[in-house]
Amino acid sequence: MRVICVSCPMGCAVEVETQDGVPVRVSGHGCPRGEDYAREEVLEPKRVLTTSVRVVEGVLPLASVRTTGPIPRRIIAQAMAVIRALEVPAPVEAGQVVIGDLLGTGSALIATRAVARRGRA
Repeated sequence: MRVICVSCPMGCAVEVETQDGVPVRVSGHGCPRGEDYAREEVLEPKRVLTTSVRVVEGVLPLASVRTTGPIPRRIIAQAMAVIRALEVPAPVEAGQVVIGDLLGTGSALIATRAVARRGRA
């Protein structure tokens, strides 16, 4: 399996040989992070989730959000269902925690954009 590492700007093309779905040999990585990333990508791929949430009484209808760390890719659809159901009251501050621990992943969902309350400067 070939994986493009995103752990650093080098973007190494890493080859991962597996046996019964388990990585047994990793080559082509330019740093130790590349090997770790490639092994994880085969065993349990994770992604930082970026999206938006509805803002109630905000000058904008949505605020952008992201997870504070990567979450398992297999639960992204489930996480999006939780996020779609959210309505955050304005004002929203950048860095504000919207969900403390998203689906038990240990990663919080935080606002990345401030949204003022309607009627306020």
